[in-house]
Amino acid sequence: MVLSRFEGDHFQHQGQRQKLINGLIKKGIRDKHVLDAMSVVPRHLFMESGFIRFAYQDQAFPIAAGQTISQPYTVAFQTELLELGEHQKVLEIGTGSGYQTAVLLEMGMRVFTIERIRSLNILSSTLLKELGYQAHFMYGDGYKGLPTYGPFDRILITAGAPQIPEDLKNQLTIGGILVAPIGLKNHQTMVKCQRIDENEFVLTEHGGFVFVPLLKGKSDS
Repeated sequence: MVLSRFEGDHFQHQGQRQKLINGLIKKGIRDKHVLDAMSVVPRHLFMESGFIRFAYQDQAFPIAAGQTISQPYTVAFQTELLELGEHQKVLEIGTGSGYQTAVLLEMGMRVFTIERIRSLNILSSTLLKELGYQAHFMYGDGYKGLPTYGPFDRILITAGAPQIPEDLKNQLTIGGILVAPIGLKNHQTMVKCQRIDENEFVLTEHGGFVFVPLLKGKSDS
């Protein structure tokens, strides 16, 4: 192990992360770039203080504003499905804690991330900047995406939606990939949507997950 570039990230945390990475490999995660990024990002710095000691367990935990920081396996699984290429332009719907954002940035992506809850937008953007990560942080309605900044090579939705919003599909480049949990409130199917041409999209399903719901509009909370 090497000295971390993050203040407050110690050898103990690095050892715990490596155990987590070994567990993700056993669960089927194969993308080396995803694993390498997650072995670097200090998840404990994105956690509520009462849960920090559990940061490297493969579980989701509560964060501010009634939201959650996703289970590491879920983060790895969604990121792997994106099939990220070098320096691609990625739109993330639902910044949340900023942990998934950090993983994408660690992989060298150009990230535009949108959060509907003002307090989370402020907290996550402040933390990521303090950690040295540079992204485009937006406060707004994830259902609408960011049409003025598109199109995007990849779009990642980090909350459960009843269907893929048409506005987001239309912001994909030709050949682009969107990954989203789609379904009912308490159970979604992970869907990978690839844009073939202007009007054709190919969807494949990749197992069941549970996410907080993707809500429309903005919240000042």
